[in-house]
Amino acid sequence: MFVSRRTLLRAAVAAAAAPALPQFLTAAPANAASSTTAPGAAAQAGMTQAAPSRAAQTAVNAFVTDYQTNVTANLTVETNAAVRILSGMQRLWHTGTTWDSGTVLDPAVLRANMRYVVRVTRSRTPAQTARAFIQDRQHQSYAVISALGPYADAYKEKALAVTSITTAPESTPPTTISDAVPADAPAGSAVGAGSPTSALGQVVSLVNTVRGPFASGNPSKAAYQYPRPWRMNEDSEVVDTGVLDALGYPVYDSEVTVVPQLLRQRGLAPADDGGFPSGHTNAFHLAALAFAYAVPERLQELVTAAFDLSDTRIIAGMHSPADVIGGRILATALAAAALNDPANATLKTDARNQIKTTLLPAALTSATTTSGQSTATDPYADRSANKRLVAAKLTYGLPRRHASTPMTVPQGAEVLLETRFAYLTADQRREVLRTTALPAGYPLLDGPENWGRLNLFAAADGYGAFDHDVDLHLDATSDTWHNDITGRGALTKSGTGTLTGANTYRGGTTLKAGALITAAPSALGTGDVTLAGGTLHVTEALRLRGRYRQRSGVLTLPAETRALTIAGEATLAGTLEITGRSTRPQTVLTAHRVTGRFTQVTAIDTAYRAEVTYTRTAVTLRLHKR
Repeated sequence: MFVSRRTLLRAAVAAAAAPALPQFLTAAPANAASSTTAPGAAAQAGMTQAAPSRAAQTAVNAFVTDYQTNVTANLTVETNAAVRILSGMQRLWHTGTTWDSGTVLDPAVLRANMRYVVRVTRSRTPAQTARAFIQDRQHQSYAVISALGPYADAYKEKALAVTSITTAPESTPPTTISDAVPADAPAGSAVGAGSPTSALGQVVSLVNTVRGPFASGNPSKAAYQYPRPWRMNEDSEVVDTGVLDALGYPVYDSEVTVVPQLLRQRGLAPADDGGFPSGHTNAFHLAALAFAYAVPERLQELVTAAFDLSDTRIIAGMHSPADVIGGRILATALAAAALNDPANATLKTDARNQIKTTLLPAALTSATTTSGQSTATDPYADRSANKRLVAAKLTYGLPRRHASTPMTVPQGAEVLLETRFAYLTADQRREVLRTTALPAGYPLLDGPENWGRLNLFAAADGYGAFDHDVDLHLDATSDTWHNDITGRGALTKSGTGTLTGANTYRGGTTLKAGALITAAPSALGTGDVTLAGGTLHVTEALRLRGRYRQRSGVLTLPAETRALTIAGEATLAGTLEITGRSTRPQTVLTAHRVTGRFTQVTAIDTAYRAEVTYTRTAVTLRLHKR
């Protein structure tokens, strides 16, 4: 029965007078995720929702050890680890005794949430409409394969992965449509990630396992009973409380419109069709993180694809930003739990090895494989565009409350970077996650254990800060850290890697062995730099705000003026190697004071010989044709 505006307004006033739910505890220790008020089952039974005792809160297991409680028989934060880590929703929404009788607790956030959907569904293009249908109907694991870029076609062939959903109909289909194996597909083909008996069967099994029986969002949907956006339209006869008034309808003089091709694909039972969290989003991210474990060379592209594909749920009018954020939080925790599970240890190792031996050429097993790829073969080839896409969708611009809660990395989250940073220890990977995490205060992200604050795209670019001294060996062929690194700590390294950030870490840099490539003026922070061995490659003008001490090793500079500018004293030894062919005199190094001499100066191009002149504050170079 449709309810009048007057009835809605009265209900809103009554709801506003009701006591608010107790708030969950934020920034809980990783091994003591806080429990909170019970949504869903208790509310639907008409029971009073109350926070558990302090003893009960501290007894709660970490999600990664408790994830198998995520089944439909468990619908409370006390009994279901998934419902618990999503309990940030309780600050926004109070679940009612029935699916259509919830209460808005944070009108500002949920109003922004709904207005975003209205705005997007009003402005979507025909191409976006078609894509929203395809991603709604296509198996989510198959959709994610596109993020493998230049390896995608080979993966599909070797994994026997197929789909029957490649185009969208012109109008609303008469019946529901499901993905299936096309009639002309090779024998043994399967939808989704492919066939477990294929040449990439271990990878397929890893994806299927991460998306296993405890990975559903349905228990949380049933627990929170937050309606899909189109069910909250004024003519939907959904709401018998003050929800619409609290959300500020009419919104932009419009309402949420569902993609026409999906009208007959929607759920028919509202109580079983909640919006929070988005099931498709959960599936996209689960598949992406499983693939990323096996193919860490494509981690950022896979994470980007998960964000991109999940956004089609909003474009379709099927979900809101809050739903999508919830799905991402849930998937991040579930993927970490499955990858931490000892039962899957052999499988995840075999999957990674299968990628190395079967799919990737040996020369492309480094951390970067997409340089120079076009969007024709790689839809996520543009790293800068990927970064912008992910940044916009981490929070969807929902209102942030001021908060300064320190980041505590969830127990077991470091496994998500285990293959990306195989040369780091588990504790170091946790530091990468901590120092690249989102700040506190964003809706939903501050839930128990802080799974929502993890930023895996940023984490794939290395440390965000050296808050303590970092000593590491890069045993990858090469690696690039793109983040702007802050902090008081120092970096001591061996192995080969590149720093490209506008770094301000203060503790200094020591290169012991291997090669360190600097590709930004402030790549080595603001402290002293010591070259104790290996090769320091300067690829563009580098500025050091401290001292430079070369005890041995090789300093490689381009033949250009002020290739290296040192604010402090420069103490020289070892080898100076010059790149380039300019025969003009160049002051390649300046310092407050220069002491010592290079023991050897060479030009990389053997057709030239280098002549060096030292002054009190500079090193001048001239190349001569032999």
